[in-house]
Amino acid sequence: MKILHTADWHLGKRLDRFSRLEEQVLIMDEIIQIADAQNVDLIIIAGDLFDNFNPSVEAVELFYKTLKHLSLNGKRPVIAIAGNHDSPNLINAPDPLARECGIILIGHPKAKIIPFETEYFSISNSEEGFIELKFKNSEIPVRILHTPYANEIRLKEYFGENKEEEINKVLAENWKNLADQFCDENGINILTAHLYMNKKGAEILEEPEGEKPIKIGNADLIFSDIIPDQIQYTALGHLHAFQNIGSAEKPVIYSSSPLCYSFSEAGQKKYISIIDAEPRKNVSFEKIHLQNGKSLARKTFDSVEKAVNWLSENPNTFVELTLESETFLTADERKLLYQSHNGIVYLIPKIKNQDFNENSVHEINLNQNIESLFQDYFKSKNGGQKANEDLMNLFNEILNA
Repeated sequence: MKILHTADWHLGKRLDRFSRLEEQVLIMDEIIQIADAQNVDLIIIAGDLFDNFNPSVEAVELFYKTLKHLSLNGKRPVIAIAGNHDSPNLINAPDPLARECGIILIGHPKAKIIPFETEYFSISNSEEGFIELKFKNSEIPVRILHTPYANEIRLKEYFGENKEEEINKVLAENWKNLADQFCDENGINILTAHLYMNKKGAEILEEPEGEKPIKIGNADLIFSDIIPDQIQYTALGHLHAFQNIGSAEKPVIYSSSPLCYSFSEAGQKKYISIIDAEPRKNVSFEKIHLQNGKSLARKTFDSVEKAVNWLSENPNTFVELTLESETFLTADERKLLYQSHNGIVYLIPKIKNQDFNENSVHEINLNQNIESLFQDYFKSKNGGQKANEDLMNLFNEILNA
């Protein structure tokens, strides 16, 4: 059985004032092409399908068009769960129509999918948080434990446990009960979830900038050692960098977002995961590098000329640009920078002289002229940074009005 795992599409997401929809159209088409070229049997999308609870019409249209193409009009099952950016009710809403195309949408952690059958596969068994698929051309069933996002309190409410219990204990017991009941060695056993998960004792994994945080303190931190032994592969969503927090024998994979969505991801390569699985054997997986989409860069320069040269050489990029100088950028310098590149998202001036201490007491000569007094005042309010020529001209214009 060949399975494609992807996550964190964030359809409709913007980067400040820049829309990413055109890039998302291209990257969705690339994922479809990879699925077809690899001849995969099943698609798993592990949450954050949209970027917010109320996505745009264009984002919703792209989502359903992509799922329809991925499903080959019902020949190939597609399973998509809700993430922390998604509205569970919105994900559940079109389910009856989606099933006709072989698409299974799961919004809530305790969801029970009503069994159904298409010309190519069937849901042969279903419980809260679990489905089993059987394909018409294969005798091997695929079992999937599914846990869409819910916060710590909601997860405990869903699973009917005492709210004082640790969330790890709540999930571990629920997953173990399902695995013991349904996941024997005669099938392929998968877990998919949208959670902040890490290996116990490992270094804390950073959530991307701009991502709604799941991990608040340690309350929502899930440890990978609670995954049942029967599970051969765990398909995670939430963190945007590709990583295996499990082992080579039992992979626990964040497949990464398909595009760089914040400057904390600058320079990252993006992937999807292709899994080869069969009963009673360790799975193998291959990460496939996605090619489409603009790169993100965080760049710092100490002169406008150097910045303009780099910007001119890297046009297909979104940039967070920091300019180190002893004075504010002039209007002409800002204009030159923006004319050199149409992807400057943030332009950050930075003071070169860090020796100025704004808390120190300075003796001010009140007998000096008003222009000099203003320059001293400006430096005292701006960390020692000098007022540039444009600002001084404006000050004199006001002074003489």
